[in-house]
Amino acid sequence: MRPAMQPAQTFFLSHWQPYAYTAARVLVVILGGLVLAALVKSAIRRMRARLTARAEDNMDLVEGSKRVDTLARLLEQTAIIAIWALVVIIVLGQLGVAVGPLLAGAGIAGVALGFGAQTLVRDVISGFFLILENQVRVGDVAKVNGTAGLVERITLRTIVLRDLSGTVHVFPNGAVSTLSNMTSGWSAFIVDLGIAYHEDTDVVVDIMKQVGNELKADPTFGPLMIADIEVFGVDRFDDSAVIIKARLKTRAGKQLDVGREFNRRIKKALDARGIEIPFPQRTIHVLQSQGPTAGPKA
Repeated sequence: MRPAMQPAQTFFLSHWQPYAYTAARVLVVILGGLVLAALVKSAIRRMRARLTARAEDNMDLVEGSKRVDTLARLLEQTAIIAIWALVVIIVLGQLGVAVGPLLAGAGIAGVALGFGAQTLVRDVISGFFLILENQVRVGDVAKVNGTAGLVERITLRTIVLRDLSGTVHVFPNGAVSTLSNMTSGWSAFIVDLGIAYHEDTDVVVDIMKQVGNELKADPTFGPLMIADIEVFGVDRFDDSAVIIKARLKTRAGKQLDVGREFNRRIKKALDARGIEIPFPQRTIHVLQSQGPTAGPKA
């Protein structure tokens, strides 16, 4: 029996052993790629978690962690793509494919594709500078091409916003013509308070300052404010009201919370003092007609 098995063993060693070794090497490369990708993801997530924990009570670090979060997402995507591109190249080499000519052909094809996909190239270049210059970060409230929303995702090709109604808006980076970041560093709530023409504007200004100071001392809303209320004074004269303008500077993204509470308190304070917040009204003057004068009698 041993002599009968010898030819089969020789056949396996001569024909299948090279394939088995190749399959083993390919499997090792793929497993190495999986392990490397997992290590990269873990390292980036640990770095992001540490920076987020440090930034809990510091506004500047909060802004910095937004940028780190955005860059971490981009770095993770880029690293994963690079790892698997390297894995594919090594696997092709193990399978006996000439990688050099393939890479040269891919380079030529990439140049041709670049000419045919100029819009895609423009989006990628615009996205690179958008992230590099820290124009907007994940978690910011921004207005892109006139549409406002929360920035949920930024890639080299697109920026994704979700508005207040939950609608998701996707903008190619190359098509972004106007970008307004409403939570860069700090935010502000603008108050345009209209009062009746017969009211004393100095008294109203004092009330606005008092309400703003009380809000700043509040244990809930005070930490959200970074400065005392700024009352600029009488801003303009509308048809039915005198407009007094003020500003509340807040931590990034907290302007609506503070502004709504200020509106609630100023309304109660003005009502308590009997100061009128007017609604549009019109005064009509009726002129009495005297009729035609009587002519001479015949």
